[in-house]
Amino acid sequence: MSATMNTIRHIRTSMLDLAYEERGSPTGDPVVLMHGFPYDPRGYDDVAEGLSASGHRVITPYLRGYGPTRFISSDVMRSGQQAALARDLLDLLDVLSIPRAALVGYDWGGRAACIVAALWPERVRCLITGDGYNIQNIPGSVIPADPEAEHRFWYQYYFHGQRGVAGLTANREALCRLLWRLWSPSWSFDDDTYARTSSSFDNPDFVDVVIHSYRHRYGYAPGDPALEEIEYQLSQQPAIDVPTISLCGADDGVDPPARTDNDYAHFRGHYERRVLPGIGHNIPQEAPAATLQALRDLMKLSHPA
Repeated sequence: MSATMNTIRHIRTSMLDLAYEERGSPTGDPVVLMHGFPYDPRGYDDVAEGLSASGHRVITPYLRGYGPTRFISSDVMRSGQQAALARDLLDLLDVLSIPRAALVGYDWGGRAACIVAALWPERVRCLITGDGYNIQNIPGSVIPADPEAEHRFWYQYYFHGQRGVAGLTANREALCRLLWRLWSPSWSFDDDTYARTSSSFDNPDFVDVVIHSYRHRYGYAPGDPALEEIEYQLSQQPAIDVPTISLCGADDGVDPPARTDNDYAHFRGHYERRVLPGIGHNIPQEAPAATLQALRDLMKLSHPA
């Protein structure tokens, strides 16, 4: 499938001049596609084209710290915490006057989508989440994972120190490309494919947002005071009630799926996990057909707003 880039639009929220791409019918059923780290809306090009061809209104935002999205003031905290990502998604729905949308997300974007589905379920028609329940258990982050998982999280610990800040600042393109290779070992992407996304990492706030994200989730950095109430609710690990399909790449190099679905208990109502053979971490770009099929299957089960 050949995808074309759409015009970039902007909205203003209390924190951001938030950039997004929109395609499809303005009166179609809305679908919001949320990218992760270190990716951008290019990962959804084939998915967005398929949805727009079916008459949907397709919105793909650039997360805070990526591409043309900018903070509205130097006074706004360059937070990358999970509550900030969710608040941005909710603000996007509000400003665009979208009462209810289907959400698709993976990595950071999956976290934002899961949070909005958990705390504001009336705004979510259905949810496609990469790798299951993505809401961080920050109070439980002191509990170590098994050594294999800790090894895969090396980049997170790297970002906890000043050397990691300097490394991401100086080598963001090479470092993020390395993560693409490690996390999607079965995906043969070319230089042009990577370059179309890596330009989004030139955002002046990219490093600050990324570093804060990986420090806050372990309790090593304070969050934005304006988001404390949301973070408190997330510390309770709220369940997700909306119809959900979890897509997991069988070859994911950073978060490989367990044999047993340990996230099942976090979902109430319709829930299904689909493990995708030969697919890594960048699910929508590596497996657009499977992503589209999952969303279409869910939308048959749920009614539009």
